[in-house]
Amino acid sequence: MNILLLEDDKILSDSLKELLELEGYHVDTAYRGTEVFDLTFDNSYDLYILDVNVPDVNGFDVLSELRAADDNTPAIYITALTDISSISKGFKIGADDYVKKPFDPEELLIRIQRKYDNVDTLLSWGDLSYNPQTRLLQKASQTIGLGEVQLNLFHLLITQQNKIIDTYTLMDCLEHPTANALRVNLAKLKTKLGIEIKNVRGQGYMLENL
Repeated sequence: MNILLLEDDKILSDSLKELLELEGYHVDTAYRGTEVFDLTFDNSYDLYILDVNVPDVNGFDVLSELRAADDNTPAIYITALTDISSISKGFKIGADDYVKKPFDPEELLIRIQRKYDNVDTLLSWGDLSYNPQTRLLQKASQTIGLGEVQLNLFHLLITQQNKIIDTYTLMDCLEHPTANALRVNLAKLKTKLGIEIKNVRGQGYMLENL
């Protein structure tokens, strides 16, 4: 599991990196927000651990830009900001968890193991691998970013493989639900992932088992 850690406190960063690597994770560290963009351009990660108050670009803006680029890698905020508005902002941007400083490093480790380390939950289709808990999608071990609409559609299809999902259930994933918009989004999903989505006339759609 590859982790990107953004933390400008070098002592804390080194401590967390050492702890996580002892548990078998690979950890890249960044001390400034801009360094995250350089690292994510060249590497794929399974989890982001982000401080908020860091130089250049703060952790909120870092994750916001990643999400805008369809990067849906799970993210945990570690921060001294404890007010409700900050916590709410983090989750609205797309964070999956929030750990308040100061914290016991073992607490962070436990949260990672509970949320992102359960390989038994992985679903597969061809060379695609999907964790329905973290919503992490990979193709041949490379993380794939999907927009929220297409990720929600894929989630329904792969978690109910070989079952027909009615059109109205699928359209609930759309911002502007119409039958035509659904067909367009499914066509894009098929092209991007190389999957076969069967149209069962008058009933709905299904992702058949290979």
